[in-house]
Amino acid sequence: MATLTHQDSATAEQLVVTDGARKTFITIIVAGVVVLIIGLLAAIMGWGAEEHAAAGEAAGHAGAASAHHEGNPVWLKRLLVSLWHSNIFFLGVSTIGTVFLAINYVAYAGWSVMVKRIAEALSAWVIPGAVILFVVFLIGRHDIFHWTHEGIMEKGNPNYDAIIAGKSGFLNIPFYLIRTVIYLAIWAYFSWKLRQLSLAEDRLGGTVWFHKSINASALFLVLYAVTSSMAAWDWVMSVDTHWFSTMFGWYVFASWWVSGIAAIALTAIFLKQAGYLKALTSNHMHDLGKLMFGFSIFWTYVWFSQFMLIWYANLPEEAVYYNQRLGGFEGRYTGIFFFNLVINFVFPFLGLMTRDAKRQMIIMKIVCIAILVGHWSDFYLMFMPGTLKGESGFLIEIGVAAIFLGAFLIVFSRRLASASLVPVNHPFLDESVHHTT
Repeated sequence: MATLTHQDSATAEQLVVTDGARKTFITIIVAGVVVLIIGLLAAIMGWGAEEHAAAGEAAGHAGAASAHHEGNPVWLKRLLVSLWHSNIFFLGVSTIGTVFLAINYVAYAGWSVMVKRIAEALSAWVIPGAVILFVVFLIGRHDIFHWTHEGIMEKGNPNYDAIIAGKSGFLNIPFYLIRTVIYLAIWAYFSWKLRQLSLAEDRLGGTVWFHKSINASALFLVLYAVTSSMAAWDWVMSVDTHWFSTMFGWYVFASWWVSGIAAIALTAIFLKQAGYLKALTSNHMHDLGKLMFGFSIFWTYVWFSQFMLIWYANLPEEAVYYNQRLGGFEGRYTGIFFFNLVINFVFPFLGLMTRDAKRQMIIMKIVCIAILVGHWSDFYLMFMPGTLKGESGFLIEIGVAAIFLGAFLIVFSRRLASASLVPVNHPFLDESVHHTT
């Protein structure tokens, strides 16, 4: 049977990354470096140190405990924690590209074919993110993870902590690194595999690549369901070593997932406005908008369920997590706690409530950016109270985030430009081109 190339409905489109776009990405990095330097100088020179001191006194024992372990200055701790924070966020969003692909393959979904290459390109950060993760862990683990301190699991040692020692079978550095290698290897392999199958389909046609992609996707989703939750425990929840939540894996996944959908939608909008993806219509935007709307509510459901159960039980070892974020450290995190709810739930809920809103590019663009900023701040709230106590700030953190964003965009756009934006031999391309909602 002859291969159908769909030349009658959609043709190959090759992205050209302009010099202007490259300059924009580099400008973002340079701006991030400038903000980072200002933030580092502010921390080193002690600007605002009085506020930090007051917050440290209010923190009591928790603040004292954080101070005596290592001699690293506050600015270095903030830099290391910020690198970990932004990398975990971007790494998670990157992997969601592969998750999105896999879900659409196993669901035999046709509508998403027009944004398929965007999802494939998102995963370009998995390898760079993995390298950064290992480097930051090896250099800054003592500043990020309380359980890595010397003697904390040894009876008789001044640093001994009975609760953490009880978790030593799981929280020990060799096993931790082995687990991390497994997570990242699985994510990187399936991201690469689905990309190769997709490119082979472009070159050779036929449906064999589509069916192989479905098989690979089904296996990946099973593995991702386990590894994403475990990664959330290891990389995020173990920052607050005494505390745990059985819903935390879902919570972190929900944050990554809605951010990934927002990244795909935002990229699709920018490409459409630049004259690419000619077959992309408001119907595709509508579906992406519905996903963002629905999963913003899902994130809120998980957030509220976790919060409500801990508040209702009122167990000190669990409630401390929210006490720190709601009023602890002189109320340092109270504002961002409520900002988190507004930008990640109220704003997307009201912004995308109507059918027309999901079909308007300007509204979609604003909501996508808000969701990405909001969930970066969600991860900020997950990391900072448990690591920096009352010594956190924003300049260093925003500077690091901007550097990551610029680097991510360079890697992402390079992958996006390396193949046709339209998978011309995908068996469901016509369905996507003629998709209506």
